[in-house]
Amino acid sequence: MEAESLMVLYGDDSVEVHYAGGSRLLLSPCGCEYLYEAGLPAAAHPLQPAGTTRQRVAFVVSAYRERLLRALCFRNEFASRPYLPSRIIPTERKEILFSDILEIRWPDPATADLTSCIENGSVKISSVDGYAHLYLSELQQEFTVEFLCKVSQSAASLHTSQKNSNYQTRDHYGRSSNNSVAEMSSKQRRTESKKNEHGCDKSKYREPTRPKDPQDRDGVPLSCINCSSEYTWVTQRWSVSSYPEEWKYPLSLALMCYNSHAVKSEMNTCEKSNHTSTEAPVLINPGTHGAVSRLPTALPLSCRAPHLHRWTFCDFFQNQDAEKYSCPQLIQVVSWQGVFYRFIHGKTNVIEVYPGDDSFFKSEGPFLGNYFIHYTVQKGTKKREEKMYSVNSLPPDVPGNLYSISSIITQATKILQYCYKTKLSLTHNYYLCCWKMVPETDGREMLPVLLYEKVIPSLGRLLVYSDHKVHAAFLDGMTLNMVWDFSSSCREIQVNEDVGWCKLTAPDGVQQLVEISHPGIYERYIRTTIEWCRSLREREEIPEHTAHSVAEENWSADAELEKIQRFTFLLDNSNVLERTSAAKNNPSGITVRKTENGSELEGISEERVLEALERTSKVIQDIESLLVASRK
Repeated sequence: MEAESLMVLYGDDSVEVHYAGGSRLLLSPCGCEYLYEAGLPAAAHPLQPAGTTRQRVAFVVSAYRERLLRALCFRNEFASRPYLPSRIIPTERKEILFSDILEIRWPDPATADLTSCIENGSVKISSVDGYAHLYLSELQQEFTVEFLCKVSQSAASLHTSQKNSNYQTRDHYGRSSNNSVAEMSSKQRRTESKKNEHGCDKSKYREPTRPKDPQDRDGVPLSCINCSSEYTWVTQRWSVSSYPEEWKYPLSLALMCYNSHAVKSEMNTCEKSNHTSTEAPVLINPGTHGAVSRLPTALPLSCRAPHLHRWTFCDFFQNQDAEKYSCPQLIQVVSWQGVFYRFIHGKTNVIEVYPGDDSFFKSEGPFLGNYFIHYTVQKGTKKREEKMYSVNSLPPDVPGNLYSISSIITQATKILQYCYKTKLSLTHNYYLCCWKMVPETDGREMLPVLLYEKVIPSLGRLLVYSDHKVHAAFLDGMTLNMVWDFSSSCREIQVNEDVGWCKLTAPDGVQQLVEISHPGIYERYIRTTIEWCRSLREREEIPEHTAHSVAEENWSADAELEKIQRFTFLLDNSNVLERTSAAKNNPSGITVRKTENGSELEGISEERVLEALERTSKVIQDIESLLVASRK
């Protein structure tokens, strides 16, 4: 099998893999489909197309099975929800359980001995039931989690299991209390300790043994055999700077354990040297978070929005000097030449680089893209060291080193600039993700909304979007895209420090990424845009945007259209129009109809009908103007 030369996880959770022989593989964001492109031989004609294969992951052929498994493990390692098709998971990696694992309970720091969780500088926190483990690295910048997860199911089976889980009563440990099969299953599991790569013990569960007698299954009724579920262990890696909510409590326990151990070590050192020491504060208080957390669930087997799958390879890594790239996407994780890069995009942008020798490079805040801090731990003394490197004056390569610091930082900076170009563009398709889409809105809730538009005489036009993106079009043909935080929580008048770049597009189409702190010849455009944004924030003209505003707007328009359709239907299928035409011959303008028992009902006048029609016409005009404004 060909070795991977490049593995990339994009912002929509899709994966792209390049192999040493020239082949490429593209995995959909939900993980249920893949595209494999075979590499061309060296003697192939330049116009010869590459052979491609597109299939469902669950029905992958044996020739690509091993490649796809590695790509799927890479995706599950860094995505918030894994994709676990039972068909391609090896049998030795699956376990049969007779209960649904929905919640887990973590130990109480008041009663548990957290000091025993430290070994060789790393920390291990295990759940009470043993279904999940968290490992905090020695540098406290990254942690790994392992947990049992049910394999992916069909949408119908997933709905049925969720419905049945609502009828189960749970004890104070978050487990099902009315299922004796779960207790039997826990007795059948046997654990054996082994060392993991972090130096901590972890438990490996064996598949439960099956009784030979079908009539006597240790008291388990035959009906429970159909209630069994397949589970597998999932490993995920997260940064301390950004992680899902379900891992907040165990991470706080790990940080507390590490701080307590550091305080005790410092006190022992001070006692030997006859010095006093003060206790260090704990970074996170576990008491503020719940001890019971829900485990991530696997995505369904089939995707509900396959039309959002992207089957175009990104050409950034093949031609990094190009100005434009096909299908630009934000990059989350890159594994290249033995070095691991992580990019965290948001209000606080972070770059993390792991060269593979237990050290760590990081750039964030005002240093983003300009300065990198290198964190290392000395092997003997366990002392933590920090060194700062500037992008403008990188150190030369030292013979004999495992890696080149200059090459690592230069590559991280190139990827960062590519992400900024994508982020500062007005092509918002990288927001779309098939498994995060709401079917009722067809993914429109994930796209940014135009919040404000203003035309400045003799200068140009300013557009503000809900994702804090600003687009300025000047009359001389220059356009500028930048990020500015208009939220009410940001009181200070300043440019967002996390995104200190802007993208300028010349009239001839040439694009350039410019630092806001060093505008150069483009200072006039950048300063003018900043002044516009400041004036808008001071006058508070930008409306607050919430995530549900688009859905509510669509819902209100649909509701009004539905009312109009109902009114038209009633109007067409009633005798109102006929009575209205007959009223013209009636001087009084009133028609009277009688019921079967001879009683007279209230008459319908022509003025009332005309008034109702005028109201309906006005509502239609308002809806049409609303739709036209939303398209702009």
